[in-house]
Amino acid sequence: MWSSGERILRREVLNDGRCWVANDVIVVRDEPELLATYIAPGTPFHFPEGDWPTRTGKHPWHGRTGWEGHGVLMLQRPGEAHAVWVFWEGPEREFAGWYVNLQEPFRRTPEGYDTQDLELDIWIPAGSGWEWKDADVLEERIHEGRYTAEQVEATWAEGRRVAADLDAGIRWWDPWWALWEPDPEWDTRYSALQGSR
Repeated sequence: MWSSGERILRREVLNDGRCWVANDVIVVRDEPELLATYIAPGTPFHFPEGDWPTRTGKHPWHGRTGWEGHGVLMLQRPGEAHAVWVFWEGPEREFAGWYVNLQEPFRRTPEGYDTQDLELDIWIPAGSGWEWKDADVLEERIHEGRYTAEQVEATWAEGRRVAADLDAGIRWWDPWWALWEPDPEWDTRYSALQGSR
């Protein structure tokens, strides 16, 4: 278990073992049933150069150096193939909505944890119903070799399961997280540590 405020490494790892993207996150809460981590504003992204399974052969975030806008809070439960990301917007940092990120269950490592983003997402804007995101690109990802047909099938099954819960009014996460704010010292401390990893 990690301590609140501890800085660890989050990696997204492809089927072939390559790291798709890596960045530091700050531990908010680490409990048997919940891992909550935070990407602070400006957090650098790291991904190797080289050929990637995309149309251009470049990483889709090529040219981006770090997290833009407000930070994002990620809530995930052990063994589950999705995480719930909490987004805020505007100068007053108003709650924007919940983002259900379909992904492989997180796996703890000596430096932090690994997962793999599975592209399909569900966006739940504040005060509104839910909608699919990136549902139209999954078949293309199979042709690119990024996912297998079995992975895409399992991703859709998980997405439909979560969508059915949403339709039934079931959300496993506490709505209080929409009001959560990071410790003000974290961003300052993070800025001082950015170049150390």
